[in-house]
This record gives sequence, structure tokens and C-alpha cells, in this order.
Amino acid sequence: MSSPRFRPYEEDIDRQSPNRNLAPVSAEVDAEQQLWVGGCRLADLAAHYGTPLYVLDETTLRAGCRAYRQALTSHYPGESLVLYASKAHSSLAMAALMTSEGLGLDVVSAGELLTAIAGGANPRNIVLHGNNKSRGELELALEHGVTVVLDNWWELDLLERLCGQREQRVRLLIRFTPGIECHTHEYIRTGHLDSKFGFDLEELDGVLRRLAMAPWAEVAGLHAHIGSQIFELQPHGDLAAVMVKALGRARDLGHRPRDLNVGGGLGVRYVASDDPPAISAWVQTVSAAVAAACGQQNQPLPRLLCEPGRSLVATAGVTLYQVGSRKEIPGVRTYVAVDGGMSDNPRPITYQSRYTACLPQRCRDAATETVTVAGKHCESGDVLLHHIPLPPVASGDLLAVFATGAYNASMASNYNRIPRPAAVLAHGGQARLVQRRETNQDLLHWDVLPEHLDQSGPVPIR
Repeated sequence: MSSPRFRPYEEDIDRQSPNRNLAPVSAEVDAEQQLWVGGCRLADLAAHYGTPLYVLDETTLRAGCRAYRQALTSHYPGESLVLYASKAHSSLAMAALMTSEGLGLDVVSAGELLTAIAGGANPRNIVLHGNNKSRGELELALEHGVTVVLDNWWELDLLERLCGQREQRVRLLIRFTPGIECHTHEYIRTGHLDSKFGFDLEELDGVLRRLAMAPWAEVAGLHAHIGSQIFELQPHGDLAAVMVKALGRARDLGHRPRDLNVGGGLGVRYVASDDPPAISAWVQTVSAAVAAACGQQNQPLPRLLCEPGRSLVATAGVTLYQVGSRKEIPGVRTYVAVDGGMSDNPRPITYQSRYTACLPQRCRDAATETVTVAGKHCESGDVLLHHIPLPPVASGDLLAVFATGAYNASMASNYNRIPRPAAVLAHGGQARLVQRRETNQDLLHWDVLPEHLDQSGPVPIR
């Protein structure tokens, strides 16, 4: 087995800010043009675990965590806490890794909450989001003592009843919409006024006044989030002034908020033309803006919280596929189909997302044709990559798609009754299974066949 000798995208590898890479930090190509990640040859992983396969690079994951923590230590003069937005990729392994790097976790459901706790996260460093939290989810949050992000009046009423029954106090972050627009996809813009998330800015006073008279509520701080896959820094700077002013208003009304949670949203590099800011630049912008706003408004520095998700895990991921059929339409396009698609990566059909890919067994071959990579699902829109230049692609070739660590496994489905892929964590020449591949039998496990249908022949109609 050859030893890796050089990197596939030398100019793109940024160890200090993995969100700016196309490939994982550890990606290398050996003399035989074979792509390696985490010291593992991708062709070997595909042969052992099958395809489609999610491969996660542990080095990239840890580098992102440390980039955020070190930048906050360098640029923010007060306390800080990084919360991993686990909706990007929730698993026991991911929760344990993030916890081992000193991060808390942001969760949005009972399932994500239990995964975080089972993965070793400290409940005091977990925050529960959601615009329609169920009674059961809130009871679970109270049981474990996690912080609840208060989203709306209905939830406030429900929490009041639950805490009254339990004679229990709950730590709250109040989420509000700051009215700041970002140039991003409309489905992932969450900070403008027309949003399903959070209280409107003009409602904040009323919420704070009511909670000032609620013995069950501890207003720990405020929360706002202005979107995701953002390449602009200025909106995050603008957000600080709005939030610090709101924090001062909370103090005026008798609260003692400690935390200011600015959300996340920093973008990543999916294709060569993407140019997201470095993690350190994002942190420096936010830190300076919060400190300046506190100075101008004569407010003490809060504990600064942020919730990166995509920028921590996206570029750590590579998805491996095997090519099957090929269809050439003269003068139109050439389709090559892979053994996965929208069930393991719904982002292209949902958000028109773009990705970068290569043939991991022929990384240095010249790209002499342009193809459209289609999935295997019975859906015309199941296309993973449009018009991508590649070397000549043949049936049986492996295809590696980069930056699939965020919102691929977490949004995967069983559309067409296709089992979800396995996932491995690669590091130091070892690949450890972190998610078993589903089987066809697994798909039948939760089905229930009613007795009156458990028979052969037509059922008589009466």
C-alpha cells in the first residue's frame, strides 16, 4: 500500500479555518493518484464498508472546534462558550467529539437532546431550540436542567404551567428577530422580521415584563440568529448593537442576563468560487462589535455564545459513491448515475446546492468531459452535480463528493425504500464505524401489517 505524498488541493488546505477548504484537512493523494482521508485510502473504505459511504475526517472536525475556541480567547475580552449546532450532523460520536473539544451543544428535538446527553455533553452546556417544542420535549429539558430558548407566547404559557406543576425554575434565552437581512437562500434566512422563529423585536418588552413577574423563569440571556451559509461579516457586526441594546433593556426591567447568543451561520466552501470568511475573521468581527456596543451603551460584557454547525462539520465530510449507468444525449448532456442520491444528500434538490467531486482513484487525470451526476431515485430532480468536469467516467468508478459533512446524514431519508448509508470517522490510518448501514430488513422493522390485509387474494368489498 503506497504512502500518501502530496495534497489534492494544496492551495485550498487551511488548517486554521477548515470552512475555507474544498477537501478535508487531512486529504492527500499518493503517487498512484489515490485519494486518502484521515490516513485511509478511500478506495479501501469503499471496498470494506460499501457505498454510498459517509467519511468524516476527525482532524478537520477538531481543527474547526479549536479555531473557534482559540479565536474567542484571542479576540473576546470576556467569557465565551461555543455551542455545536447539532442539527448539522447529530450522532453519539459527534456529540462525544464536540464535548471532548470543550463545546456545548445546541439541540432542536428530544432525539438530539438525548443524543447529546448520551454522548457525554454537560446539560448546563446544552440549549434547546425550536419554534414548536412539544410538551414532552420541554419536560425532558426540565428533567435534565438544560437551557430553553424561549421562542413564542404559546411556549411561554406552556412552560409556565409545567414549571408550576414541578415547582421548578428554568434557564431561558429569549429568541427574537433583529430585522437584519443577509444575502442567502430564502429558506435559510432566519433573522428578518418575517420569520417563524422568535419574538418580533417590538414584542420583547412585553415578554421581559411578564417574565420579570415569573418566579419560575431565570432570564439567562438573549438569542438571535440571522441565517446560514453567510459570507458577509457586516450583518454579524450590526447584530451586536441590536442585541446589546436589548440586553440593557432586560437589565432595566429587573433581569440579570449573563449570556448573549449570536447564533451561527458562517458559510463554507462547496465549490472553488466560494470565498467564505475565515473562522477567526468571523469571531473577531462579532467580538469587536459586541465589545464596542457594550462600551457605547455602558453595559457590562456578557458571556458570548455562538452556535456554529455547518462551518464545523461540512468540509470534514466526503461521500463515496459507485458509478453505474451512463446515458449520453448528443448535443444535450451526458448523465452518469451513482448508487445514492437525494436520499443521502437532499440539499441539491432542496436548495439547488452545488458541490465539488473527483474520481478518488484517478485524482490527477485531466478532466476531459463534462457530465451531470444523477442519483438512482425515481425522481427527475434527483441530480447531485450539474455539468461537472471530470476525467472519463465509466461504470464501476468511485466518485467522491466533498463537503458533505453537514445536512447530509442528518437530512437523509428512505425515499424509494433505500437504506441510509454507513458513516465512518477516519483518523490516523484507522476508520471507526459511527453509523451502521441500514439494511432492507431494517426498513420493514417498523411496518405493521393489519390482520385483515395479511391474506392472499382480493379483499371483498361490502
